[in-house]
Amino acid sequence: MKKNKKTKRLILRVCLLSLFLGAAGYSIYSSVTGDSRSLIKAGDAAPDFVLTDLDGNTHQLSDYKGQGVFLNFWGTWCKPCEKEMPYIENQYNDFKDKGVQTIAVNVGESDFQVQNFVDEYSMSFPVVIDQKKDVQNAYTIGPLPTTLLINPEGEIIKVITGEMTEEDIKKYMQMIQPAEDQ
Repeated sequence: MKKNKKTKRLILRVCLLSLFLGAAGYSIYSSVTGDSRSLIKAGDAAPDFVLTDLDGNTHQLSDYKGQGVFLNFWGTWCKPCEKEMPYIENQYNDFKDKGVQTIAVNVGESDFQVQNFVDEYSMSFPVVIDQKKDVQNAYTIGPLPTTLLINPEGEIIKVITGEMTEEDIKKYMQMIQPAEDQ
């Protein structure tokens, strides 16, 4: 009986030690290798991408060169995203003929979920789905919503994380509006 208890205790200790060593090893490995991605920031060139919208049309960021791009990353489950979508829609309608385009990038949800959301909020700007999250990773997007303001030259001039008011969105779209159209 006593030997059996000692064996169980030894096994438990070995398991705990193994778990601890594994966690410590992973921490050391992570800190040594580091995250090779650097955070995208104002002043960086916007990484080009091609994504498909719900109608099957492709949207390549570089095709919008010469226009400002309001690039919004969002999810259907995200309450701040839900709240700001009508504001984005209103400002899109005001700025789409002034050289400012809006692209809403959904991060990996199903076409069905996204289409229901788009229909519910009557979104008329391009909505693309980043199924593999390649674009999300290229832009090092963390929390949602995150919006990037891209000037007509393709440079990121501002990264906004969190919910925006309609006044914010209007101000941001004015910031990326091509000079000759202001």
